[in-house]
Amino acid sequence: MSLQPLAERMRPRTLDDYIGQSHLVGDGSILRRMIDSGKISSFILWGPPGVGKTTLARIIANTTKAPFYTLSAVTSGVKEVREVIDRCRVSSSDMFSQGARPILFIDEIHRFSKSQQDSLLGAVENGTVTLIGATTENPSFEVIRPLLSRAQVYVLKPLGEPELKKLLDHAVANDEILRTRKVRVEQTAALFRYAGGDARKLLNIIDLLEQSAAYGEDIVINDRVVTDRLQENPQAYDKNGEMHYDIISAFIKSIRGSDPDAAVYWLARMIAGGEDPEFIARRLAIVAAEDIGLAQPYAMMVADSCYEIVRKIGMPEGRIPLSECAIYLATCPKSNSAYLAIDAALAEVRSGGDLPVPLHLRNAPTSLMKKLDYGREYKYAHDYPGHFVRQQFLPDEIIGKRFWTPAQNQAEDTMSARQKARWGE
Repeated sequence: MSLQPLAERMRPRTLDDYIGQSHLVGDGSILRRMIDSGKISSFILWGPPGVGKTTLARIIANTTKAPFYTLSAVTSGVKEVREVIDRCRVSSSDMFSQGARPILFIDEIHRFSKSQQDSLLGAVENGTVTLIGATTENPSFEVIRPLLSRAQVYVLKPLGEPELKKLLDHAVANDEILRTRKVRVEQTAALFRYAGGDARKLLNIIDLLEQSAAYGEDIVINDRVVTDRLQENPQAYDKNGEMHYDIISAFIKSIRGSDPDAAVYWLARMIAGGEDPEFIARRLAIVAAEDIGLAQPYAMMVADSCYEIVRKIGMPEGRIPLSECAIYLATCPKSNSAYLAIDAALAEVRSGGDLPVPLHLRNAPTSLMKKLDYGREYKYAHDYPGHFVRQQFLPDEIIGKRFWTPAQNQAEDTMSARQKARWGE
């Protein structure tokens, strides 16, 4: 019998065995249509651990008969990327008549540096490879814009209880080891709770239960047995990813809600679970900008300093600046006015299109531009009392449009009063 872990033994080989993500691979869905047509475009799979990102990429390659190459962003540099692209170029030439473009799968693509991501652009653009990336991080923050413009992002969801139940039943009925044992499923609440929507974690827990039951004994799955086994073996499954999204969400919401004790508790949960400290520090920087913002602008500086310190000193000492920053941010005054302002402005840009820049605000580096009145009648603010003079800065079509609405806090009250004194509004 195989010595592979249950999660690997049960890895689906076809879409018919793939469980979950029906919004992407169900009948009539976007990826199902793409796979059925055999025309695969580049895309990035974004979702929590254990929801089938790598498996889906492999199924696509197997179904389309495309050459399949993999890279891990943890271990690969620009040199390795270029070497793989060269191999893909040869494969692409060999397979040209069959139309099976090589697939390059990059796990944890969010860990690629800008230069590494840049090295992919040409091959993706000219069709040398079809890129499939997998990430647990928001691609908007971690993937460069030129690459995002060439690859659609598809969001994978944690598995729900019906899907976890289906996976459990499938494993019991079909696994080469479990089907030789008597498995009694009495309760599943604890099993599903500890799995947390993660298929790999669910199968690892079942693997633990099978290994801890003497041969000839029934494998019993109920809430008491699951809880007891996991307490005895706290590292028996992928604890580094435990409740990854739920805990970071609770951490952020505790800071937003000004509860430093809860913030430190959730921070401790992440540290104890082996969470990447730089990931935590990046989230603190986002909280400082999104939820504290203009109410205490120094918060971003504190968060930035925290990130740099954690990056330099590592763990376990890094827990101290992380704690200091989390407590500081939780006790700061809160404002999301900057966050709301940029989203309102982006909505205006999407609806209004590329409105022309007023002539007096345009740069005029050439004589032709000057003849066309570029920059004419622009008023240089520093030439006026108080370094301010009233003039138009928005496009003609949206004069008077307001995007920033000051929140009620001491800092923004001062800013608002200053603006009213300047503009008389």
